[in-house]
Amino acid sequence: MAPAEFRAIGHTLIDMVAQWLEALPSQPVTRAETPTQVRDALDASRSLPAAGVAAGPLLEKAARLLFDHSLVNGHPRFFGYITSSPAPIGMLGDLLAAAINANAGAWRLAPMASEVEGQAVRWIAELLGYRPGCGGLFVSGGNMANIVGFYAARAAAGEAWRIRSAGVAAADARRLRVYASAETHTWVQKAADLSGLGTDAIRWIATDDTLRLDTAMLRETMAADVAAGDVPMIVIGTAGSVSTGAVDPLFAIADICREMGTWFHVDGAYGALAAALPDAPRDLQALHLADSVAIDPHKWLYAPLEAGCLLARDPDVLRAAFSYHPAYYHFSDGDGINYVDLGPQNSRGFRALKVWLALQHAGADGYRRMIGDDCALAARLYATAEAHPELDAGTLGLSIATFRYVPPDVRDTIGTADTDAYLDALNEDLLDCVQRSGEAFVSNAVVRGRYLLRACIVNINTGEADVDALPGIVVGIGRELHAKRRAGGAGA
Repeated sequence: MAPAEFRAIGHTLIDMVAQWLEALPSQPVTRAETPTQVRDALDASRSLPAAGVAAGPLLEKAARLLFDHSLVNGHPRFFGYITSSPAPIGMLGDLLAAAINANAGAWRLAPMASEVEGQAVRWIAELLGYRPGCGGLFVSGGNMANIVGFYAARAAAGEAWRIRSAGVAAADARRLRVYASAETHTWVQKAADLSGLGTDAIRWIATDDTLRLDTAMLRETMAADVAAGDVPMIVIGTAGSVSTGAVDPLFAIADICREMGTWFHVDGAYGALAAALPDAPRDLQALHLADSVAIDPHKWLYAPLEAGCLLARDPDVLRAAFSYHPAYYHFSDGDGINYVDLGPQNSRGFRALKVWLALQHAGADGYRRMIGDDCALAARLYATAEAHPELDAGTLGLSIATFRYVPPDVRDTIGTADTDAYLDALNEDLLDCVQRSGEAFVSNAVVRGRYLLRACIVNINTGEADVDALPGIVVGIGRELHAKRRAGGAGA
């Protein structure tokens, strides 16, 4: 492609994206199409063209397909999963990173990209109040950031029998145990499975009435395992659970881990960055006590997908878990960081650039304001649900509010088996209808046995008017569904 053509096509594409972003609030969040409809729009069954096609029309067609057939998580009324709206500077950062095409696996291969990544890691640690001299790296997302921390803990716990070479089934190996609350994200099962421990190694610790890990049960379970000859490998604290935004008692967990000599890992993929807020939950101040912390910049740093980050208090623990030096590596560049030594990837894209740009574009104060705004909007929604006669407020944690629709004629019988089952079924249908409406997008949570609608606000485009519109949308659809159920004979 000649430079002039690249420039012209690039300008056209940027104009199309800018126009689409400008029109986004007036568009549906999703068109709720079936897989068949999307495949038809793509003409999915056609064969690979034998001859090439012009780049300009091809890009315009691709843009139109994506604009018209996507769920848009940057839409002001996207309240679904913990996927943020992408910051425009991050979009441009991804373009620049792709142009350089740095392989950020070794310093010699990507000198400036490596230094940018190191600086971005330090800035994230600073925003969290984490140890200034920590180590860390960018990965694909929260799952992988947590898994990297998990493998570092595995290497440390099994060092006595050389677990990296002898494995978990070595003759002198001991059974490694993992401790996590029932609210922990499913990444922990993947990590236990992939690492050879097996999911049976996980000790599921109950939660209290606020859905926070029960530290008394944790202490008792760990003591019993030690008495049985097992090794407590890692305790996972959650800083912002997926369902409700709950923050575990991290100070208490840190104390237990210190007493037991166990690795303390915090899954802060969603909530850790709220530590930057002046009114953050107190337990987020304990992040600096963790041996490792996982963060998702494509959540509350509003980076375009994908971008995860793992911080480790001691930089050397990552090398101890991942470094190998075959003869075909010749990466000795003084004190330059070779990220191939700190994680599972060799070839690594330049994920850090979009985050590095955004951190400077917004600044620490800008992020505090944006994250604080998201939390305030969730609190506003929760208060509206509390006051509305046809809604039940469920939980409020960080920027997640849960609630459900309750028809007035069944409110007096809440708590009976029939009514509770009816409300669960009604709200499950309601969720599907809201998602398909295109007016807004919410997800669900099951909290203490109740099926609830869940609104998570991690969105720089969402304002008070968008949040204020959601209860009306839910109640309007809920009334229609309830009337149809009653007319059809479905009762509480």
